[in-house]
Amino acid sequence: MTGISTDLIHSSESNYIDVTPPINITTTYKYSDDPEKLVKAVDRTGPDYFHNDNWTYSRLTHQNSELIENLLESLLEGKVVVYNSGLAAFNAALTHINPKTVIIGQAYHGCHAILEIWKRNFDLKVLDINVLDNFEKLQPGDLVHLETPVNPLGTSFDIEFYAKKAHEKGALLMVDATFAPPPLQRPFNHGADLIMHSATKYFGGHSDLLAGLLVTKDEEVRQKLFYDRLLLGTNIGNLESSLLVRSLKTYELRILRQSDNCTKLVAYLNSNKEKFPNLKEVFHSSLQSDEYIKTQLSGHSPTFSITLQSEDLAKRFPSKLKYFYHATSLGGVESLIEWRAISDPTVDTALLRVSVGVENVEDLIDDFTQALTSS
Repeated sequence: MTGISTDLIHSSESNYIDVTPPINITTTYKYSDDPEKLVKAVDRTGPDYFHNDNWTYSRLTHQNSELIENLLESLLEGKVVVYNSGLAAFNAALTHINPKTVIIGQAYHGCHAILEIWKRNFDLKVLDINVLDNFEKLQPGDLVHLETPVNPLGTSFDIEFYAKKAHEKGALLMVDATFAPPPLQRPFNHGADLIMHSATKYFGGHSDLLAGLLVTKDEEVRQKLFYDRLLLGTNIGNLESSLLVRSLKTYELRILRQSDNCTKLVAYLNSNKEKFPNLKEVFHSSLQSDEYIKTQLSGHSPTFSITLQSEDLAKRFPSKLKYFYHATSLGGVESLIEWRAISDPTVDTALLRVSVGVENVEDLIDDFTQALTSS
């Protein structure tokens, strides 16, 4: 069995003579010159008709999006459907599953906003994952959505626990694993039915593309997700696909370096809190003592959060750093910090989310030190 980097660099070679696969920017494709090969729309045999060189229109599928799906199957250990954003992937999962009840806890605020649309339009019931009695209200076909590690803290929850609670009622568990993609975490090994990623983040890695993924073990589910995507118009674009192929060639190098950098920075801050009176708390899965952390995570998310002693201190802190851009999002090779209240109305206004990049970790530690000790 080949390794992650070998797979992601070489798996596309059989389809191209180009070392870097070309960007096919067309929206429409010529039909066959052979009239015998022309097929009426009513005679097309399911979603897979549009694959295997039967490309017709890039909203449906195209060479570049299929390359992404094929490249990621081995890494993600399932059937992959790619979308034009993480939120498009989340909405696609809801459309496919069509639950009457969704149980969700702390998660990306965009997912909660989409659930509000479903509540408004379809009377969807949305219940709090932290109230265990809510699991008794689940029916077959309902959904538990678990984000772990969770945004913005970078702390983790026990996938096996929530898989058992969901499956006892015939419900499905979807895990948003954006904050700890493989090899850091493999949710299928712990009972997840569906995995979601905002591929904008660590798979993209360069803060220059939008993409989302759903991963399933079930080929029939993959085909249904694909067919829904044909109609929802949420396929990834050609350029973004090409950028993502580029990013995947360095994916393993990046994610392991970022995880290691983050874990070292978190350990330094947490063990030296007495030196930094403005630092109130540090949040990260590496600081959790829960037993499941040892088996669920083989490495920790490159994103963590801190709280300072006041909102004013938190607002001013990013401007004191030299090597952390003050910007939203995460997962890029460059380190970012965000006063999270700018983009998420639900968080503590003294909270800062930190996405650690691939810079020299000693420089990042020194940068935090000078910022926390400056007047």
